Amino acid sequence: MTGKPRLRKGVRLTFDKTRDTHVLLFPEGVLVPNATAAAVLALCDGRSTVDEIAEALGRRYRGVRPQDVTDVLARLESRRVVEWT
Repeated sequence: MTGKPRLRKGVRLTFDKTRDTHVLLFPEGVLVPNATAAAVLALCDGRSTVDEIAEALGRRYRGVRPQDVTDVLARLESRRVVEWT
């Protein structure tokens, strides 16, 4: 994957206080991403590359590799919640 990932139009990452977790809202439904996916999604702004996202996550967590970010994004892309610019 190349380019810069962003949430597709109509998709929104928010924190659900009732569930005490992040949720990904989109026209077809709701996903409850795990903490790793939520951290990646929060950085998908359409301006940052995978390497930049991995670098930002690496400042907060140990052992983050660009391939890890790519793997998470591939799964989210298959769910049609992430697109590439």
